[in-house]
Amino acid sequence: MKARLGRALETVLGAISATVLFLMMLLTAVDVAGRYLVNRPVVGGFELTEMMLAALIYCGLPLVSKRREHIVIDTFDTFMSKRVKRGFDILADIVCTVALAGLSWLLFQRARRVAEYGDTTTVLTLPLAPVAYLMGTMIVVTAAIHLWLIFVPHKDDDGKSII
Repeated sequence: MKARLGRALETVLGAISATVLFLMMLLTAVDVAGRYLVNRPVVGGFELTEMMLAALIYCGLPLVSKRREHIVIDTFDTFMSKRVKRGFDILADIVCTVALAGLSWLLFQRARRVAEYGDTTTVLTLPLAPVAYLMGTMIVVTAAIHLWLIFVPHKDDDGKSII
């Protein structure tokens, strides 16, 4: 069950991220071509790119966390036992869970205010609340992943579980 949920999460968020990245690439190509060939850039292209970039980053964050692909500094790993490394990994996941939970609370507060005020983009007047709620939701998902990772054994370079 857990494995299927994890694969489904990776599939959905991966598809969303890939689609958003492709659309950003397409928008940029059309915008540049329009700007230089016919002197007409895409109206609101910058706003769309900003919104898509937020979606890309926040939908990618749970994937990076689930795969444990964050940037790490492992200078002292050679001097530590596997148990000590595992202890630091658990501590890092606890800190990430707490920090992300707090950040999600702040993001949802901000999203609520953005929705109440009816904030929109300047040129296209697209509502900003859905983007803010997406950001908050993806941070909650990432916090849940870090909470889950506390209880999942890490694998070493040989694929063996670290206690």
